[in-house]
Amino acid sequence: MTVDLHELKTLLDDVSEGHRLTVAEAENLFKVRDRSSFFITAAADALREKRCGNAITWVKNQNINCSNVCVNSCGFCGYSCKPGDSKAFELTPEEVGEKAALAASRGVTEICTVSGLHPAYDLNSYLSIYQAIRENAPGVHIHASNPMEVAYAARKTGCSTREVLEAFRDAGVGTLCGTAAEILVDEIRDVICPEKISTDDWVRIIKESHNAGIRSTATIMYGHCESVTDQVRHLSILRDIQDETHGFTEFVPLSFIHPGTPLYRKGMARPGATGREDMLMIAISRLFLDNFTNIQVSWVKLGLKMVQIGLMSGANDIGGTLYEESISSSAGAKAGEYLDPADMRYISEDLGRTLVERRTDYSPVH
Repeated sequence: MTVDLHELKTLLDDVSEGHRLTVAEAENLFKVRDRSSFFITAAADALREKRCGNAITWVKNQNINCSNVCVNSCGFCGYSCKPGDSKAFELTPEEVGEKAALAASRGVTEICTVSGLHPAYDLNSYLSIYQAIRENAPGVHIHASNPMEVAYAARKTGCSTREVLEAFRDAGVGTLCGTAAEILVDEIRDVICPEKISTDDWVRIIKESHNAGIRSTATIMYGHCESVTDQVRHLSILRDIQDETHGFTEFVPLSFIHPGTPLYRKGMARPGATGREDMLMIAISRLFLDNFTNIQVSWVKLGLKMVQIGLMSGANDIGGTLYEESISSSAGAKAGEYLDPADMRYISEDLGRTLVERRTDYSPVH
């Protein structure tokens, strides 16, 4: 899309002075295809500096992959297996505890659980996982589950999603993962993840979580079969939720990793986002989500070189160390399972910015 540079610069100046981007304005920004894109990223990065300073933050965390057995068959997932598959696994609570103890010995401040929707799981299954983590890594923040898992636990147990969230909270879950959002447009969800909860249910459960005192991340998965209009509808939903609850800690754009996914292999998705699209997703998110402080750029999805571009396009956070990562690598990501803080420091110092370790709530680690 060719843009009038005067109009573009006027809009970006207005946003820097407090104008809230409309849906139509955001859609037009996403359609910019030439070097005018750099005006957008520069404006976003200036806004990042104004909103949260020059620090690049990171968290020392570890994933625990509890099981890859899943009742769903999402088209974008190369991780899940059905029962009996040769690659299927399920950790016992004791094995979860061993991994949690290892994480604690590494000095992590956050443990994140990752799991398929195991056919045998119910609310007590999730609670046993959290108990094992709490007992073996006392004081470490538990970042766990997502609205789909909350709905699943409620259905399998015969209780409400609010009751599940309260049980999670009481078991030690500090924040909820804002995943299972993908694209919050039901027409797209019907294609990429028809067995997942609807947009309305995702929104309802996230609001219930925030209202129960469990904050969450917010995410989008883009670059498959959605349109720019779908992307902005998604961002608009997140902005509306944040206006109401102020419960999101950060926004994390997740670029679709395509090679190992059924969706791509069946010809139902394109081969992921381009570099321009990755750059603009980060920048326009910064401009559009005016009620978010933190925008994270995912090294797992983008690799370190594109991460550095993201940090020049409005992002302020580089995510975590992880130590274990199976979701993206199963889909074909090449970035690896662990990011050394020395590598984070290398690209941060190259930008003339300071790397600062944080906790899950973005308070600094002293």
